[in-house]
Amino acid sequence: MTPVELSRTVLRAVRRAVDAGELDVDVPARVGVAPPGPGGCGDYATGVALQLARPAGQPPYRVAQVLRAHLAAADGIADVVLTGPGFLNISLHRTAPADLVAEVLRRGTRYGFADADANASTAAGGTLQLRCAPDPRALVVADATARILRSQGVAVRVGCTSPPRSEWTTVLGVHPDADTDAGAHSRPVEEIRPVPAPGDVLALGRDAGRWALLHPAAHDRPRTGGEHLVQRESNPLFRVRYAHARSRALARNAADLGFAAEPGPVDHAHGIHALLADHPRILAAAAAHRAPDRLARHLVAVADAALPFLPTVLPRGGEKPSAAHRARLALAEAAGTVLAGGLTLLGIDAPDHL
Repeated sequence: MTPVELSRTVLRAVRRAVDAGELDVDVPARVGVAPPGPGGCGDYATGVALQLARPAGQPPYRVAQVLRAHLAAADGIADVVLTGPGFLNISLHRTAPADLVAEVLRRGTRYGFADADANASTAAGGTLQLRCAPDPRALVVADATARILRSQGVAVRVGCTSPPRSEWTTVLGVHPDADTDAGAHSRPVEEIRPVPAPGDVLALGRDAGRWALLHPAAHDRPRTGGEHLVQRESNPLFRVRYAHARSRALARNAADLGFAAEPGPVDHAHGIHALLADHPRILAAAAAHRAPDRLARHLVAVADAALPFLPTVLPRGGEKPSAAHRARLALAEAAGTVLAGGLTLLGIDAPDHL
């Protein structure tokens, strides 16, 4: 369970306590979880009981006791201990890497997306309005930010202060909404103002152009040269798309050899499991900070970990397909799935063939 998933689990516990009449409070939009401080224990701790005590009209420790009963019964939680004035210290069941891979494959490219409960609570906050200037980079960053926000259950619209040039919308695949009136929405307008890109980004085409504008942080000036089009390892976009295409090719090759993916233990996984486990947190952080560059850099890290691993997936020479090969294939497919889902959120194609 990732910190983001645990935060949602705590929110569900609060909601269940409210529904049961045990707490009379408004369910907060989000709950913070962090490693326990001095005097704490377990994997994570949250002070949500202290946050809710005053509106609930109860002592923090009593609120924590109510929430503990709901948290202790949640999937993935091994134990909940109360410390101090009402801190909830949470110990998690250890999720095997094979279970993580199975979860990625089950969710597909929606792995890391907010669940239905989070969608319901976020939608209640109204529609978020992002607004940008008629500038190619601002339009692309706003578009990708909106895609990531929607993956986290946020209703969002993108407006432009004036109609953008038609070639920008055609080549870069950005289509802002016509409505930019903040009064029509229940949440304030947020301005998207990245550093403009020099040169003509349209010459790169949609995929390379969007990557060039999204990969650097918003405060950094992007490069818009031909380095984004080269088909070699020096190009991060190529590495990401190549790693995805190789994972798809491995699945086809394995089918020809008569075996399929089956999650299991994998030796020498090059840290891929940790990166896959971190994907939901990356999506949540990219949404919270309006920073699609965080997702782009995460995809590069996944690709760089996967590329040296992929040649080990298929049997070599006279080897027969074994459980180890099936487990490696499952991990390769999971990495490819995360890469495909991330590229889609950035508005970039993830082809099966390069």
